Amino acid sequence: MVNNPSRVLLPFDCPATYQISVQGRVDPNWADCLEGMSISQTRSEAVEQITVLEGNLRDQAALAGVLNTLYELHLTILLVKRIAS
Repeated sequence: MVNNPSRVLLPFDCPATYQISVQGRVDPNWADCLEGMSISQTRSEAVEQITVLEGNLRDQAALAGVLNTLYELHLTILLVKRIAS
C-alpha cells in the first residue's frame, strides 16, 4: 500500500452522521430499533415511496446494525451516505 499524505483516512470506530434511503415505508415507530435515526417519507417518479433515515451513529458497527434491521424488514437500500463526522 502506498502512503498518500493528502488522503484522509476515515476511522470506522468513531461517531458519524449518516443518511440512508430505502425503497418503501418505514414506520416512525421503528426509530428506537434504528439507533434513534430520524425517519421521513418522500416520493420519487422512479420509486413510489422512499424513506430517508438520518442520524448520528456511534460507529460503523451501529451502521451495520441499522442496515441489518432494514434488510430483515425486506427493504431495498437505495443509498448510504456519510454526511458528517
